[in-house]
Amino acid sequence: MRPRRRDPNRAATAEQPARSTRYRNLLNPFEPVRIFSEDQVESMHAAALGILERQGMRVLSPRGRAALARAGATVDETSNIVRLDCGLVTAALASVPAEVNLIAREPARSCRVGGRHVVFAPVAGPPSVSDLQRGKRTGSMEDYRDFVRLAQAFDVIHVLGQMTEPQDVDVSVRHLDTTFAQLTLGDKAPYFYCRGDAQLADSFAMLCIAHGIDEATFHGEPRCYSICNTNSPLQLDVPMTEGIMEFAAHGQLMIVTPFTLAGAMAPITIAGALTLAHAEALFGITLSQTVRAGAPVMYGSFTSNVDMKSGSPAFGTPEYAKAAFGAGQLARRIGVPWRCSSATAANAPDAQAAYESQMSLWGALLGGCHFVLHAAGWLEGGLTASYEKFILDVEMLQMFAELFQPVSASAEEIGVEAVAEVGPGGHFFAAAHTMQRYRDAFYTPLVSDWRNFGAWADAGAKTATERAGAVCRDTLAAFQPPAMDPAIREELTAFVERRRSEGGAPPVS
Repeated sequence: MRPRRRDPNRAATAEQPARSTRYRNLLNPFEPVRIFSEDQVESMHAAALGILERQGMRVLSPRGRAALARAGATVDETSNIVRLDCGLVTAALASVPAEVNLIAREPARSCRVGGRHVVFAPVAGPPSVSDLQRGKRTGSMEDYRDFVRLAQAFDVIHVLGQMTEPQDVDVSVRHLDTTFAQLTLGDKAPYFYCRGDAQLADSFAMLCIAHGIDEATFHGEPRCYSICNTNSPLQLDVPMTEGIMEFAAHGQLMIVTPFTLAGAMAPITIAGALTLAHAEALFGITLSQTVRAGAPVMYGSFTSNVDMKSGSPAFGTPEYAKAAFGAGQLARRIGVPWRCSSATAANAPDAQAAYESQMSLWGALLGGCHFVLHAAGWLEGGLTASYEKFILDVEMLQMFAELFQPVSASAEEIGVEAVAEVGPGGHFFAAAHTMQRYRDAFYTPLVSDWRNFGAWADAGAKTATERAGAVCRDTLAAFQPPAMDPAIREELTAFVERRRSEGGAPPVS
């Protein structure tokens, strides 16, 4: 073996930032997969416009119907059906920003949404949580705080979210506690539920306090996001309608997402389900632009199939991935940033959960998705947020992030001199080319165990799920919240205490 050569770049290598910082701003270098021809996409788009013009959507909010009527929509107050002509939809699409900044309290945590940028968001909304030690249970406020801590701890998770429903807190004040947790335990962009104007007003006011800004500045660029689901097929309820309107009026990022399960709430074919979802998304996007032209809004897709034997939703299926490819094409057809998801129907953080989630991610990321919701922690079809699954998903997301990194093929990278140095029958472990690069040559796993069977068995023969649980517990034990001015924290605390004493704000139904 040749003597080890001194690495002239060793000092510089040691001073480089940790790999995790590479994950804060991700660019997808791959061209999107296309499953439909341009003519087929055009046919689906035209069919969706026809649905909106002939059938329309039922809008349960009088305020929403009135806004659309002022914009030129045809409104039947007897049936609550609102019909949109093609010109109204086309004009609305022309004002949607193709890219927006999502501003975080810590500027380095801000995200770019659209273009080739990719944002990973955690699971949102499960009523239950689970871990190996305590099993499945109803989500609590402490669980909510723990998931905020986990989302804050990993750079590959770019925003915060409503990662469980803390049902030990009354719904009239729940928004105060969840907003306070996001703003004090994290410095990434938060997620706010749409449960009525009063609850949103509280959350927006708290965000302004945390950011140290006035209302005019808040209206200037999005600093939070939300998701409004249509009630497929072809209906918008009151909270979702008015949530779209409030986010548009305040210039915050809204993701309009139809939830279309082929064979259940949508036609059984992929093209049929996507066309219905496209019509509903166009309707919500148009509503946002009638409130405020240029309001940041995203095209959300969540089309999958059901198990036709039981009627249960299925996720991470081949149909799910195909639908993601098609949704991406439809989003690009109208020039609007696109949100997709990572999902599984598995009931435990096991092999099924992993391969279904990865199939979902391939559909989203190869389809050109800009914003991946439920990217970490989703289990049981979205009914459970899993601690171990969160960590397993972070591992998978980091691997996709590494896949996005450019690969150089310079003369130095090709390494002809290294081949000459080692020669026939040698090895490259101690070659100068290796010694200059080994610290940062490959992805370092968070969970994976690459030891041989004997070493793995001697260490306790722990499964990936068990190892993920240990990583989760260590991460939570080591967590330190980001710095916040004590005066700002005091002002936030006083706001929450005052609004709680006033009874908070009941949700709108």
